[in-house]
Amino acid sequence: MKKITILSLLFLISISLFSQEKDAAFIRKIYDEALERGESYEMLHYLTKNIGGRLSGSPQAAAAVEWSRQQMMEYGFDTVYLQPVMVPHWTRGEVEIGRIVNSKKLGSMDIAVTSLGNAVGTGPGGTVAEVIEVQDFQELAELGEAKIKGKIVFFNRPMDPKLMDTFSAYSGASNQRGSGPTEAAKYGAIGVVVRSLSSFKDKVLHTGSTNYGLNVPKIPAVAITAHDADFLSALLKDDPKLQFYFETHAEMLEDVLSYNVVGE
Repeated sequence: MKKITILSLLFLISISLFSQEKDAAFIRKIYDEALERGESYEMLHYLTKNIGGRLSGSPQAAAAVEWSRQQMMEYGFDTVYLQPVMVPHWTRGEVEIGRIVNSKKLGSMDIAVTSLGNAVGTGPGGTVAEVIEVQDFQELAELGEAKIKGKIVFFNRPMDPKLMDTFSAYSGASNQRGSGPTEAAKYGAIGVVVRSLSSFKDKVLHTGSTNYGLNVPKIPAVAITAHDADFLSALLKDDPKLQFYFETHAEMLEDVLSYNVVGE
């Protein structure tokens, strides 16, 4: 009986190893096909350049759904179908305006800004207030409502340049964008300015989404370039009473119907 059990076990192990080898060989064929004859970059170029930005709920997002469906059908998938799903519909609105005002050194100076995704807009008239620079949520809490209320909070923690893994550096700074507006609103801030998350001190705006917490006022929030963040920080050291103005027209609309594109 023991011999039968051992032989059965060895037989099952051999089948398992054989199956793994077959799976590995099949996966290798997929890799070879993609590396030798793949069109991923060409498809990505078309998606990003011809269709363009694909914000959730936008016409471009709908166009990307149909394009993806057609691509799968042309490649001869056995089954291609659309899976309905409701998605958020946030719009950026008119071009944003940003400006340093009341500076002893410069007077007024335009600064490029862009709304954080999902952020509410200021509407006509914008938001203007003194600026309080902070590096993290602990510093924000230490300043408290006494220093923050009625101000614009400026989150200026850069990505850590010492980290070779840029994703780790990005993750280490991203909470100020993702949760910064909600954290600042807890202490009475009326707006938020966030340093763009970039490993370079360039003049390119980088944005991403923010997420508002429950039972906390939703306040407008924008990103400025890493270059302008350093510039604003230097000005604040000499002129802590300077003010910042920004005007945005972003809004969150009702969810809209979209689709997951499934190919089998």
